[in-house]
Amino acid sequence: MDLLLTYDVDTTTPEGRRRLRKVAKLCEGHGLRVQKSVFEIVATDIDLLHLLDDINKIIDMDTDSIRIYRLPHNGFNEVQTLGVAQIQPHREDLVL
Repeated sequence: MDLLLTYDVDTTTPEGRRRLRKVAKLCEGHGLRVQKSVFEIVATDIDLLHLLDDINKIIDMDTDSIRIYRLPHNGFNEVQTLGVAQIQPHREDLVL
């Protein structure tokens, strides 16, 4: 499934800034960063459950916000961009 994940972590405290770094690092392990707090993720149902569980262990439910949108299959192929934004290769082989 194609997912768009956005987050808003309260960074007014040192603990909040640590949570922000942890959420960003976690998301980097699951998808492609397309904006500062926005990730495009290709995942299975199990991947999504693991991601949600890991996020729940990090965030503060009273101050932080995570939004996950399920897009239609291959929804990333229909993205329109403006400015410096570029289409990301979600399903292509990665060369390291």
